[in-house]
Amino acid sequence: MATALRDWSYQYPWLYGGISQVAALTVGGEPRFRRLLLQDLPLTGARVLDLCCGGGDVTRYLAATAPQKLVGVDASPKAIARLARNVPTAAGVCAFAEALPFAEASFDVVVCNTALHEMTADQRSAILQEVARVLAPGGWFALADFHKPHQPWFWPPLALFLSLFETETAWELLAVDLPAALAQAGLQNIQQRLYAGGSLQVVRAQKT
Repeated sequence: MATALRDWSYQYPWLYGGISQVAALTVGGEPRFRRLLLQDLPLTGARVLDLCCGGGDVTRYLAATAPQKLVGVDASPKAIARLARNVPTAAGVCAFAEALPFAEASFDVVVCNTALHEMTADQRSAILQEVARVLAPGGWFALADFHKPHQPWFWPPLALFLSLFETETAWELLAVDLPAALAQAGLQNIQQRLYAGGSLQVVRAQKT
C-alpha cells in the first residue's frame, strides 16, 4: 500500500531526490553511488539502455561516458519529459520495462537503478527476461537495489525509508535472491557486491 509520502514523491520529485541523496551518504555520496553501479562496465562506444530511468539521474552519468547510443525507458510520460530536459542527448522512450519495444540484441549494456523493488514477482521475472532478450551476446546488465542488511544497525534507517516511501514489493525484494533470478533469466558471469552494511546490492551479469 502506498504512503502519503510516496504519493508526494511522485508529485514532487525533489522530495524523493533529496531523501535519496541523504541515503547515498552511506556509500560516500551520490557520485560514488552512481559509480558503484557503472564501474567496470564497457560504456564507451556502447549501445546503452537505462531501464526505468526516471528523470535521468543515472542517464546523465551515462551520457558522459561517450556511448554510441543512449536510450532511457520509463513508464511515466512525466519522467520521460524530465529526461528530455535533463539529458537532451538521450533518446527517451515511454514504455513498460516488462514489454520493451526493441529488437533482440539491441544493446551492449543495460542498467537499472533502484527500480526492481517497485515490481511484483511476475513483473520482475518478465523484466529480467526482456533484459536478456535485448542484450547483445557479450553484453552486460547491471542493477542496484535494496538488500537485506547483514549489519543490524543498518536495519532501522532502511526500515524507516521503506515504510515512508515504498510499498510491500520493496519489502518482498529483501527476500529475493537476485543473482539466482538473473541466472534463471539466462544470464551468466554473475557478480554481486554488497554495500552500506549489506543494505545495498550491486549485481552484474553477462549474456554469453
